Formats: sequence, structure tokens, C-alpha cells
Amino acid sequence: MSVPIRASTQQFLEIEDIIDDLAIMVDGSCALIMETGAVNFGLLSKDEQEAIIYSFAAFLNSLSFPVQICILSKRMDISDYLTYIAQSQATQKSEKLKEKLASYHQFILSLVKDNQVLEKRFFIVIPFSTLELGIKSSGRSLVSKSKKLPYKKDYILERAKAALYPKRDHVTRQLSRLGLKAIQLNSQALVSFFYDIYNPESSEGERVPIDVTQPVVTGGRL
Repeated sequence: MSVPIRASTQQFLEIEDIIDDLAIMVDGSCALIMETGAVNFGLLSKDEQEAIIYSFAAFLNSLSFPVQICILSKRMDISDYLTYIAQSQATQKSEKLKEKLASYHQFILSLVKDNQVLEKRFFIVIPFSTLELGIKSSGRSLVSKSKKLPYKKDYILERAKAALYPKRDHVTRQLSRLGLKAIQLNSQALVSFFYDIYNPESSEGERVPIDVTQPVVTGGRL
């Protein structure tokens, strides 16, 4: 008796493979994804805000190709961080620093009581269309996963890299004028990126790392 083959969720994903830091889609198109930072616009002076606006407008006007700006928000679990503060308070010899740590610990507790702690990450997606492969029709369907790629992966990657790398470098230069550094996601980072998108609930509640490089409260004049 044969066992019926049930459809896998993967059959409905548009991602065929992730190779050489690029995502290959089922129709032969590709995507290069870069992560960048953000500017705290509200803390800037009026002149600085105007400079940022003009620089961002110049960035948009300089684009001769499509890009997608993606923002991922993820709820964080700061219990480990609160434990770290409490431990620092317990081992602190200075009474004044202990008071500062206790006050800071209480402040964090009151802050997260009525508010969610969110981590926001910013990405820029640069696509490589099947039109650039010479394929006239770029339509997709839910069953396209069962179809083969229009060309071999090596050929698709070669064409995609030739088209995407100059665009990546252009975006990097333009963002640097905004004071932002953009880094291309490697293959492992791409896997994590798509996992967070397709599994938002399982990625929520991720704990904040406690490998703090700077002291929570530094000594000095109090």
C-alpha cells in the first residue's frame, strides 16, 4: 500500500536556494539583501534634520533600479539583562553605585511593564529580475516550486552577481552620506532573515545578550 505524499510547506515558498550570499527564487530571479542602521531623527537639530532629508532625497533620486526597504520588529526578552543588573548591584561595594543600579533596575521594570521591548532591524533588498536573464514572462504561481529553474544555478548566479554587485556598491556609497553603514547579508544571515519572516512567533521573545562591553554604571563623581 503506497503512502500518499503530502505537500510540504517548502513547496509554497518562493525561495529555491541560498548560495554565495544571494537568494535564488523559484523562477530564476535573485535578491541581494543588505542590513543597515537607523538615524534617531528626533534627536537631531533642525539643520541636521534638513541635511538628512536632502541626503535621503538624493539617495532616492540616484536610484535607477528598484529597491525594497524592509523593517523587521521583534519582541525581546530582557529577563537575563535584568538578572545581570541585579547581580551587578549585589557585587557592588559602593553604596552610591548600588543605589544607582537599584534605581536603574526599577526604571527598566517600570518601562517594560506597560511597553513591549522591540528590536528593529532595517534591510534594503536589491532584486535581480528574470527579465535580466532574457525571460519575457516573470509571472509566479504557488505551484512554481515544482518547476525547474530556467537556467543552471551557476549561470544565474554569474548573471545576478554582475548585475547586483554594482548596485550594492552604489547603495553603500549613498547610505554612507547619511552616516549609515550597509552590510550585505551572508548566506547564514539570509537563512536567519527568512526564518524570522516565515516564523515570526517563534523568533519573538528572544533574549537580549548580556555580553555588555560597557559598565552599566561607571565610577566617578556622584
